Amino acid sequence: MKLKDKPIYIVDTTLRDGEQTAGVVFANKEKIRIAQMLDELGVDQIEAGIPTMGGDEKEAITAICKLGLKASIMGWNRPVIKDIEESLRCGVDAVAISISTSDIHIEHKLRASREWVIENMVKACEFAKKEGLYVSVNAEDASRSDMEFLVQFGLAAKQAGADRLRYCDTVGILDPFTTYERVKELRERVGIEIEMHTHNDFGMATANALAGVKAGAKFVGVTVIGLGERAGNAALEEVVMALKHIYGIDLGFKTELFREVALYVSKASGRELPAWKAIVGSNMFAHESGIHADGALKNPKTYEAFQPEEVGLERQIVIGKHSGSAALKAKFAEYGIHLTDEQAAELLPHVRAHAVELKRSLFDKELVLIYEEHFGKRGM
Repeated sequence: MKLKDKPIYIVDTTLRDGEQTAGVVFANKEKIRIAQMLDELGVDQIEAGIPTMGGDEKEAITAICKLGLKASIMGWNRPVIKDIEESLRCGVDAVAISISTSDIHIEHKLRASREWVIENMVKACEFAKKEGLYVSVNAEDASRSDMEFLVQFGLAAKQAGADRLRYCDTVGILDPFTTYERVKELRERVGIEIEMHTHNDFGMATANALAGVKAGAKFVGVTVIGLGERAGNAALEEVVMALKHIYGIDLGFKTELFREVALYVSKASGRELPAWKAIVGSNMFAHESGIHADGALKNPKTYEAFQPEEVGLERQIVIGKHSGSAALKAKFAEYGIHLTDEQAAELLPHVRAHAVELKRSLFDKELVLIYEEHFGKRGM
C-alpha cells in the first residue's frame, strides 16, 4: 500500500464517479492523462474506475496501474468476489467494496435484508484482504441509514479487516452540522478510519466534506471541478485550498496546476468550466467594482483570500459599468497611457455608458477608441 502517514488523504474519483456524470465519457488516453495529472498534483489515491465493466474500462485501469504513479490506484466493486478478481487482474493495490446501508436502498434497490448486506460485505472484504489489498468498505446512502445499523455495519467491516469506511452522502441531503455529529459518533463508536464522500445536490458537498474532517475523518473523496452524478461531488480544488487556507492544513499539493487540470477535465468531459467556479474560475481574481478594484490595486489582500498564481490564474482589472477612476487609470497604464485625475473623471461616464449599452465589460481596443475620441492619440 502506497499511502504515507498524513493528516488528511485526498481520494480522487474523477475517473469513476466523475465519469458517471450523465453524458460524460473519457477516452482511454484521457483517463491515463488525467491520472498522471492527479498524481502530479499530489492526490493520494485515484479511484480509476470499475474493472468488472471489462472492455475499454478495464484496459484503461490496467494501463494506469502500469504507469508507476506515486498514488495508490483503487478499483470500485460490488460486494462480489468476481468483481474483486477483475480488480486484481488490473493490478490495483486497493479496492472499494460498495453496498447500500439505508433501508430504502436495501428494500427497493437490493430487495434484500440488513443481514444479507453485512454477510456479503464481510465475504468480499475478507477475500480482498486475503489477496493483500487495501480495502475501503463503502456505505452507500449512509446519510439516510439508521445509525445503529451503520455502527453494526462498520464494526463488521472493521472485524473483516477493512482499512476504512466510506461515508456516502449519496443524494447530498446532509448539512455540515448534521455531518459533524454523525461522523463524530460513527468514528467514536466504530473506531475505524472514515472517508467522506459527499454529493452537491444542495450545494454543500465541500462544506460537508470539511465538517467530516472536523469530526475526525482522515480521507476525503473528491473530483476535479466537482464533476459527478447529478449536481456533482465535492471539488478537489475547493477541498484542498480550504484545508490549506481555512484549516491551516497544507497537504503539499502543486496547487499552481489546478487551473490547467480543471481546463483539461472540463474539455475531456464536455462540461463547461464556469467563470464563477470557486478556486479555478476565470472570475476568481477579476475585479470590476470601483471599491473592490481600488482596494485590490492598493493591496490584493483586501479582496483576495490567496494569490492568483497559487492556483494558476492571474489578477484582472475589468473595466465596465461599476468601474471607478482608480481602475481606469490602472488599466490605461497597462497600455502606456497615464491618465490624469481630470482625464479619468472625463472618460469614466462614457466608459460606463458604453458598458451599459453593450451589456458587458469593455475590451482593451474599445477603451483605447474611447480615449482617442476624447483626447486624440496623445500619450499613445
